[in-house]
Amino acid sequence: MSKTESSLAVFSGLYCLGEEVVSALAGETGLRVVGDHDLILAAANRSGFPESTIARVFSSKQSVFDKFTHEKKRAHAYLRLVLAELMDESRLLLTGYCTHLVPWGLTHLLRSCLIANTPFRVQQAIRAGTMSQAEAEARIIADDAEKSQWTATYLQNNNPWDAELYDILLPMGQFDVEQAVSMLCDQLNRQGMQPSQASRQALADFQLAARASVVLVRAGHDGEVKADDGVLTVSISMKVLMFNRLQEELHTLLHSLPGVKSVKVQIEPEARNAGMYRKYDQNVPSKVLLVDDEQEFVQTLSERLLFRNVGTAVAHDGRSALEMLVDDDPDVLVLDLKMPGMDGIEVLRRVKKIRPAVEVIILTGHGSDIDRKACMELGAFAYLQKPVDIDLLSGKLTEAHERVKNSRANS
Repeated sequence: MSKTESSLAVFSGLYCLGEEVVSALAGETGLRVVGDHDLILAAANRSGFPESTIARVFSSKQSVFDKFTHEKKRAHAYLRLVLAELMDESRLLLTGYCTHLVPWGLTHLLRSCLIANTPFRVQQAIRAGTMSQAEAEARIIADDAEKSQWTATYLQNNNPWDAELYDILLPMGQFDVEQAVSMLCDQLNRQGMQPSQASRQALADFQLAARASVVLVRAGHDGEVKADDGVLTVSISMKVLMFNRLQEELHTLLHSLPGVKSVKVQIEPEARNAGMYRKYDQNVPSKVLLVDDEQEFVQTLSERLLFRNVGTAVAHDGRSALEMLVDDDPDVLVLDLKMPGMDGIEVLRRVKKIRPAVEVIILTGHGSDIDRKACMELGAFAYLQKPVDIDLLSGKLTEAHERVKNSRANS
């Protein structure tokens, strides 16, 4: 095919020959393939966040700590930034969830979707592996649900296969790989797909909005940013107590960005039903997991720490704590020793094996010198006795949080 300066995006249902089509397209067009994993690596490197934090943007799952950390919003900002900068290159072949992060104004990007009926997809799944029909159907349903959640969140459309979301939707099963590639190449070579002045301006707006979003999240702010020929609009979806002060701060942060002509700050109508806007402090511990079977005690401790702006979640046994370690990625555990089932020493041992960078503070009312020695040898950050002075505990949490931050920064 003749060389085009356009780019192509391919979003595919599971078992709809997406990988085969992308591979064939890359060979036919010479386009550079960029997928979700490539962007995750780039965003992790740019932000200093773990790859798992960036990857969570593409998942419907949300950490219990996100209301304190805003990590998903922050990770999303960095993903948009690396994607916006990448779009400076022509001749890209985007694939995966990231295809939906590019705004519609970039008309030199052809958006495509590959989908098929369930029988065809089940047949492809069975051919690809050793699963049964029931297993294939369950996997397809789960993947469709995840993608539905994704488009509902980022495109306000819970049907990921809606033709209105794409320039071209191909029903695989009716087309084989070769035919699908041929149709997409024909569309890509249309005259209207070449970059225009309007499309280049849309890319510049996308890049400016992405840079502004990162500036905001770095400063602890949370707002939706759009750009239109140098005019930035920041939309806040929560009630704001001192709007003029917030507006002034956002103006100061954003106005010096290259390309910014003016900054507007607005409150969304739905803010009246939301909570109060609050700037978040990234220097305070915000991912602390309290593990103790004494429910009344641990709930009170959580409330006292929240009063000091420490973000906490609670687990009442060791097994739940280990599950949250994987699902929610806490930075620090405050761990009791005497619990039914798995005791604190065993939890500590497993934490250090699974996530050695996580710091663990032992807080117990039943420990001994032997327990203290065992815990410190296993890598505990501190060993404290109940009842604990809340200022002492807060200080240890801050020290542990700083160690985690420094460790990640140096890794």
